[in-house]
Amino acid sequence: MGRIPAALVALWLWTAVYVEAGHMKYKDPKQPLNVRIKDLLSRMTLEEKIGQMTQIEREVASADVISKYFIGSIVSGGGSVPGPRASAESWINMVNEFQKGALSTRLGIPMIYGIDAVHGNNNAYSATIFPHNVGLGVTRQVRLQDQLDPALVKKIGAATALEVRATGIHYTFAPCIAVCRDPRWGRCYESYSEDHRIVQSMTEIIPGLQGDVPSNYPENFPFVNPRTKVAACAKHFVGDGGTTNGINENNTVIDWNGLLNIHMPAYLDSIRKGVATVMVSYSSWNGKKMHANYDLITGYLKKTLKFKGFVISDMRGIDRITTPSRANYTYSVQAGILAGIDMVMVPDEYVEFIDDLTLLVKKNVIPMSRINDAVRRILRVKFIMGLFENPMADLSLADQLGSQEHRELAREAVRKSLVLLKNGKDSNEPLLPLPTSSEKILVAGSHADDIGNQCGGWTIEWNGQTGNITVGTTILTAVKNSVDQSTEVVYKENPEAEFLKANNFSYAIVVVGELPYVETYGDSKNLTIAEPGYSTITNVCEAVKCVVIIISGRPVYIEPYLEKIDALVAAWLPGTEGQGITDVLFGDYGFTGKLARTWFRTVDQLPMNIGDPHYDPLFPFGYGLTTSPRLLKASQ
Repeated sequence: MGRIPAALVALWLWTAVYVEAGHMKYKDPKQPLNVRIKDLLSRMTLEEKIGQMTQIEREVASADVISKYFIGSIVSGGGSVPGPRASAESWINMVNEFQKGALSTRLGIPMIYGIDAVHGNNNAYSATIFPHNVGLGVTRQVRLQDQLDPALVKKIGAATALEVRATGIHYTFAPCIAVCRDPRWGRCYESYSEDHRIVQSMTEIIPGLQGDVPSNYPENFPFVNPRTKVAACAKHFVGDGGTTNGINENNTVIDWNGLLNIHMPAYLDSIRKGVATVMVSYSSWNGKKMHANYDLITGYLKKTLKFKGFVISDMRGIDRITTPSRANYTYSVQAGILAGIDMVMVPDEYVEFIDDLTLLVKKNVIPMSRINDAVRRILRVKFIMGLFENPMADLSLADQLGSQEHRELAREAVRKSLVLLKNGKDSNEPLLPLPTSSEKILVAGSHADDIGNQCGGWTIEWNGQTGNITVGTTILTAVKNSVDQSTEVVYKENPEAEFLKANNFSYAIVVVGELPYVETYGDSKNLTIAEPGYSTITNVCEAVKCVVIIISGRPVYIEPYLEKIDALVAAWLPGTEGQGITDVLFGDYGFTGKLARTWFRTVDQLPMNIGDPHYDPLFPFGYGLTTSPRLLKASQ
């Protein structure tokens, strides 16, 4: 037999490659979703599958690390950024560099990048920072054509999605749908309310983040509209807001019916609205760590509720399965994966995680069926998001970061989240709305001219930070913007009695509150505001008519000072748009907000929630005085 012509050999090779490529159904967007998933899964090695289940920190990531270990996801923890005051372009370039590493692998599976955009894209400098959830829960009382207004949080979700996409990121660990039952909990400001019904209504932020589920879409199936939307994450599953004494990451002691009726309902709404992922709570339920709870993660969430997205751990969540943390890491990996966690936020020691999980599978301690279930779910979300078709980010949405339209939306949210708790020492002589034309007014307090205090935790840094940390409007600046040019505005953070006597102020605006905090660092047994807040209230309000604005992540101790105060406003953690406060303070808009949390008299009463037999609040759930806008008053 003679030699085969080189041209024929080349034709055979080309045909083989063409046929093989033609069978790569996972690369064909016209193929049904399940066909693409099945095809890709069948091609993956164990190493590639475990890589998909691994989420590592940006700080330890590189294109080489991602391609070597087939890493499926990257996370930016709070404050983990490309550089100080990084631009949208810097973020995009970083994300795309990581993505190139993922696409260079044998199968080219794109990675998904996750970040805690919990009140706007809050890690990014100059992003719009919306009120934290504790304030947004108040807005459910605002009536819009005789209907409650969860549409506001949906708009906030859509704006947040655009600002996250503006930085090239695909995935946010939001919303937190915890039902905070004790304000001593350091994460209470991440909760919309003590009432699960309000939390349920606020899940409308999910279609804002992800897009509206089409009418003909499979029920309870993850949905993310590509390009301008992001994958959302309902967290923290489940019972994180009900821990004993409000201690973070602690034990929630409650029977099955209580868990089902208080802490679970918002998950049903989230799944119905197509949420792509669910994050597991650090906390325990009746002594059982949630990260190791098979009955709730696999038995209830996946099997009973038929959740088809992927389940992700919290950061180092599996480490905490043992006490002390990482006491037996191999066991923790085993317990977490067998419980039903699909993607593990490692986030640093990824080699150890990958090695341990690989060994557990090879020893048949963890069956391949469990690995395949996890990877199938991760791939499902990636395919639905369109990551395979559009893995690389571009600058087309960069101008959305901190856009004026989004800032106006945040300003509206601030207005609607304010709760007026007192208005005048005599109900017949209300102090608010304040006059814009006065000879001289005083602005005082540690939070009056501090954008960091105004935003709280999860802003630029993980724990937030006092000071001029990002672009925004402080309350002092907002006051100056709101009053007539002839009105003299004097700012003194903590004025003494002599200063107050020496000046003839028409009235004073005192802005005090909590300093920024997160998670366990925010756990508090006394719920007091930061010093010298109380002395500032006392000094100013004894000398001049005053409105006190409290900036806090929860109700705080205020009862003994209430008599001194002429008007009291709960402003929560309003974010960057302080002008929303003065919009209402000076009467361009009326106060409409109603408490979504019970305001206690003393911490000894806690926990105390609406419906409790010992209910004796300073201000009850649903309380809030209203005012009319000045224009409306003038026309009457």
